[in-house]
Amino acid sequence: MNAGLAISGAREGSPSGLRRLLARAAAHKLSALVAPGSEIARAAGLDLEAAGLPLATGPREASVLVVVGRLPEPLERAAEVAYAQMPRPRAALVIGAEDFDSLPADVRCEPEQTSLAEAVRQLRQAFREGAFAARTRDFEAPALETRTVYTCSMHPEVEQEEPGQCPECGMDLVPRESTGDAGEQHDHGHEDHVEDGQEAGEHAGDSEGGGHDHGGHEEMDFMSMVEMTQGTPRSSDGLQMEWVEAPFGPLLPGLAGGLSLSLTLDGDTVAEARAEALTGEAGKLLYGPAPDLPGRLSALDPLSPISYRLLATLALEDASGASAVEEERYRRLAALELERAASHAGWISGFAHLLGLDLLSRDAARLEITLRRLLAAPLEPDMLDHGRPESESLSRRLNSRLLRRLLRSRLRGVGVLEAEDAATAGGPVARAAGRLQDLRAGDETYEALGFEPVLGDGSDALARLRLRAAELEQSLRLARAALGRLPEPARKVEAARFPDSGSGRAIVETPRGPAALSLALDGGEVAEARLQTPSEALLALAGTVAEGRELGDALAGVASLDISPWGNA
Repeated sequence: MNAGLAISGAREGSPSGLRRLLARAAAHKLSALVAPGSEIARAAGLDLEAAGLPLATGPREASVLVVVGRLPEPLERAAEVAYAQMPRPRAALVIGAEDFDSLPADVRCEPEQTSLAEAVRQLRQAFREGAFAARTRDFEAPALETRTVYTCSMHPEVEQEEPGQCPECGMDLVPRESTGDAGEQHDHGHEDHVEDGQEAGEHAGDSEGGGHDHGGHEEMDFMSMVEMTQGTPRSSDGLQMEWVEAPFGPLLPGLAGGLSLSLTLDGDTVAEARAEALTGEAGKLLYGPAPDLPGRLSALDPLSPISYRLLATLALEDASGASAVEEERYRRLAALELERAASHAGWISGFAHLLGLDLLSRDAARLEITLRRLLAAPLEPDMLDHGRPESESLSRRLNSRLLRRLLRSRLRGVGVLEAEDAATAGGPVARAAGRLQDLRAGDETYEALGFEPVLGDGSDALARLRLRAAELEQSLRLARAALGRLPEPARKVEAARFPDSGSGRAIVETPRGPAALSLALDGGEVAEARLQTPSEALLALAGTVAEGRELGDALAGVASLDISPWGNA
């Protein structure tokens, strides 16, 4: 770790008595914006708030950009825009990653809680002693660099680099400024860009005039309003829509980090919605030496590494004709169910944050962090006793009569899916709608523990919340029962030997639904592979739950699907 007596985002000004007081105040009250998202920090077992870094609601309220791990290029560009939006004084904390192209790294630390606490101490010292500087440097985010494009006043979707005529109506194109590629990837909750106290005059992630730019043109005087609005969308009242493009994510707290949500608004109603994962693809993880496949595939989704490691292991075992012994099956079941419980707790935390339910969010976050830390340790029969206080606290919170009434009034009828769409999604979304779709049903190891699928009776966000809360408690019971069947002391299980050639297939019920892998081996290498993840189906449903809804309900509906952009094949 390193920290000097200045920070990269110091505010310009010679230190004075008043400024020293302001610097001490800034050091005392740090707040964090996390890239790619706070759920990734929790998945690593990190408790930012306990270390002294409470989460900010957006870039405007943050003083520390926390970068967790390596960022895919689109998210690195997004983090640059977020850092440019943060008011000075500001700093960047990098956890477990190498240098980035342009992001600063005022302090570094390892992904471990004591190291994080020391890093926060260094940040406070850096703010106290370096929040103001006689000279400062501007931070340039490439995505915010402006360029001139030529567009049509009547058809703003037409853009080109040189002057000319519109191919749709023949009008002369007019110049306007646009910001890099931020319009496609880099909005952070619809915040205005601020650098050194100056307004940039546009949304980071929005191109200027995004949606409908109705700039003047001399030929417009000869067109009637009927001609001008011919073919444009209409609201339900028959009037011409004035649509506004409103991007959310990929670093918006409350939505999964890496999820880019583009909404077209007609007033406060979502007319169109498109969701995109900006975290890369799995192709590069699938191919390579067969024995290393479980480790490679576990890196696909940091929120479900155990699920994808198991998926790869089962596919390789199928190719070899081998099967795990009973003890190993219980060990795998315990780890998978602990991960499911941690994943559901993490989703509840993020969903509650989006709804403004801070106490519920914090209780769920504490449980997830505890479970993630347990998963990082060897599995032992009584290990879940360490997480009992957190699980009981969350259960009491969720069963509070006042909270249940509040959630019912807020979420009933939000994010409704038709039965066919719920079935396509699979996993918790399908089971919340009463569909018996659970790969664990019929598995002899689960049956030996008395497993029965949890089913809901609705197809909205409220039903999905209730279903995941029930599954969380069920998964903890299953994990505890499976751990109780492990020998003590634990015996070492020899690593399986996989064949040099052959084919195999496996399917696993991950926390978000079924994931399937088929592969062919040749010369000890994965020669062919096909991976299907639940993210594919869930991404496709974002528009279904958002369109035609008011903005707040649309965001809640999308969040209720629990889309992990990382599990994107």
